[in-house]
Amino acid sequence: MSKTVKLFTLIAVFALLLGACGGAGNQSSSGEVEKFRVAVIMPSSRTDLAFSQSIYDALVKIQAERGADRFEFVYSENMFQVDDAAAAIRDYAAQGYNMVIAHGSQYGTSVQEIAPDFPNTVFAHGTTNRTFVDDGITNVYAYEAASNEGGYVNGVMAAKLTQSKIVGIVGPIDVGDAKLYIEGFEKGVRDTDPSVQILKVFTGSFGDVALAREAANAHIAAGADVLIGTGQMVVGAIAAVEEQGGKVLWIGTQASQTNLAPNVVVANQIYDWSVVLREILQKVENGQLGGEALVITLANKGLYMEYNEGFARLDEVKAAAEATVQGIVNGSINALPSGQ
Repeated sequence: MSKTVKLFTLIAVFALLLGACGGAGNQSSSGEVEKFRVAVIMPSSRTDLAFSQSIYDALVKIQAERGADRFEFVYSENMFQVDDAAAAIRDYAAQGYNMVIAHGSQYGTSVQEIAPDFPNTVFAHGTTNRTFVDDGITNVYAYEAASNEGGYVNGVMAAKLTQSKIVGIVGPIDVGDAKLYIEGFEKGVRDTDPSVQILKVFTGSFGDVALAREAANAHIAAGADVLIGTGQMVVGAIAAVEEQGGKVLWIGTQASQTNLAPNVVVANQIYDWSVVLREILQKVENGQLGGEALVITLANKGLYMEYNEGFARLDEVKAAAEATVQGIVNGSINALPSGQ
């Protein structure tokens, strides 16, 4: 298992809750409120500038909001192997952590198998909308991102920025929020300029940096001058874009990727999971240990656009992007992929 680090803070409100070892803050015989203990399992590094960092940053944000002494959170990172992740999930639950977050769609079967063995522990699983209630499991929260929304905004910008009329997508595996993001991007491009050609490759991996770089280079060789991608592997694709010396642009998602290549990153759709974490914690405070699926969106600010103010051509697209955000929020723009 990877290095586990403890960060302290959060939540005096859990003093009101009942429960032995999960789903609620415990109270000692002296009346002092015990820490609410959370463990998160992540498929990659907490500094991956993508999926894992998004949940880590959200927990740090919650920590800062709630204050010291009432929260303990630990993490296991680089849990690419599902069997290793399952062992970590079970181990944390057995240790009495109040909530165990399985941050990876690939961990769903593990959560389904483990959660019934720890009925007083809260489990959170993302990204998915499956809570396992139909299987009689009531202590799992699901969470996901309406990533198609920011994907659509990114598609609008890509269609306006491309000079070759070719854009490229470096996809990981065609599931979950990655699938939604790419479909939203494609719709944004087509709604803005149907003459733009979209090249798309799925590498079959969320974490293979070399494959992502190879796919990006293939798109560039085919004439693409704006690229996007998602997953922990995107650092490889961004490196390929940066090597082009400004001739090719990148638009990011999940976490801020601007610092990787500030001259070519246009903007980023940011995931702020603190929005759903707050909601989960409130529901746990009220005694509900699971059974719901929660979503971050542009409307609830769980998704938001971050623009690279240092990007030379930002004025060409920022106003259109902001108008698109407002259109998605007020319902005048449909960012859902066709058929949904």
